[in-house]
Formats: sequence, structure tokens, C-alpha cells
Amino acid sequence: MPSNVPRRAVLTLVPGAFALAVWPYGAMAMTVEEARTKIDRVVADINAIINSGKPEPAMLKDFEQILVRYADVNYIAKSALGPAGRSASAGDIAAYTKAFQGYIARKYGRRFREFIGGEIEVVDAKPLKSFYEVQTIAKLKGEPPFEVRWHVFEKGGKSQFFNLIIEGVNMLAAERTEIGAMLDQAGGSIPKLTEALRKAG
Repeated sequence: MPSNVPRRAVLTLVPGAFALAVWPYGAMAMTVEEARTKIDRVVADINAIINSGKPEPAMLKDFEQILVRYADVNYIAKSALGPAGRSASAGDIAAYTKAFQGYIARKYGRRFREFIGGEIEVVDAKPLKSFYEVQTIAKLKGEPPFEVRWHVFEKGGKSQFFNLIIEGVNMLAAERTEIGAMLDQAGGSIPKLTEALRKAG
């Protein structure tokens, strides 16, 4: 996220229940332990990156690989775009999704870079209707610890995270607001939005 935005005010405040409203899938097949194990792996990779000593560009590329490996980027991108994506061509959606992937990796990668010298720890997991929520605590040097919650589902036999809630603030809802504003600035053009995303974050 932009470096000039305070850590505790980086997203627009939206109720965490938003994720329930946009949930598109059926009953769960995985278990709470499998969801927790998935986020254990995500957290281990993030901790390794933030304490690797790599320069920022290399770190951001590593964060993008975490997204590709563990997140349902297509779902997150489509949720952020909302109804505007229904009439778009497959080519435009593919280009937008790729640009969104890089944008979100840079944005949240810079967010997680603030944790350098600290760590993230998984502390709990529980079912929430048709998905699981895994609770983690981010521990930063010289600051009080704070909560990050991960929403995890199973799709096509693969468990993936599809949302983050940072101290009660919902990533999916915040990105829908942000992408909606960028689309308005692009005059409703998804190709122009795509180009803006390539330069943003």
C-alpha cells in the first residue's frame, strides 16, 4: 500500500460480514485443520520474505508468487471489478486479472514489508458458514500486535485464501471501492483500467 498511508488506516472500513454476502460456492469439503495448515504455509512464506533482507523489487516479486500459489486471484479480481466485468470480453478480463494480480501484490507486499523484523503467527481457525476463517497475529517491533484474519475456501479440490480482514477491515470490500473509483476515472473502460493498474500500487 502507499507508504504515506498510516498502517491502521490503509483500507476503507467495511463490516467483515461482507465476505458472507459475496460467497459463491457450496458446502465445505476441507477441514478446519486443513484451512489452518494452508495459512500456516502462507505465513511461513511471508515471514521468510520479510526477513530475507532482499531489496523491495525482489520482495514484491516474491509476494506476487505467494498470491499465485495460495490465493484465488481470479475470484478476488472479479469481486473487485463487480458487475462491470459481466459484459467485458474474455481477453479484456484476462488482461485485467493479470494487471490486478501485480497491483495487489505490490500494494499488499508493501504493507507486509512494514513487518520487517517481526513475524506473523497463526493462533486460531474456525468455520464460518461455507468457508473457514484463520486468525493470525502480526507482531511488529516496537508496536502492539494486531490481528489479521484470512478467509479460506476449497474450489476444484484446492484450498485457497480469498480475503483478508485487517483489524476488522475487509480487503474485498475495500478493493471493490478502489477499483470502482479507478474504473470511473477510466471512463468505464476496462482496458484503460488495466493500464492504470499496471502503473498503480
